[in-house]
Amino acid sequence: MIKNFGMTEILLIMLVLVLLFGAKRIPELARSLGRSLSEFKKGRSEGLQDSQDDPKSGKEA
Repeated sequence: MIKNFGMTEILLIMLVLVLLFGAKRIPELARSLGRSLSEFKKGRSEGLQDSQDDPKSGKEA
């Protein structure tokens, strides 16, 4: 995905982010995004584990 972007494009995007959010706010945004992503992965893995532990639990005879 990042292979398609050149150094100029990446620098331009970073400059726009700094102008929009400010240099102080960007680390906070990145930190919260990382936490959200880890929570999502944790929930997804727990959901997959639950579905593997109890297959076809919806069908009762």
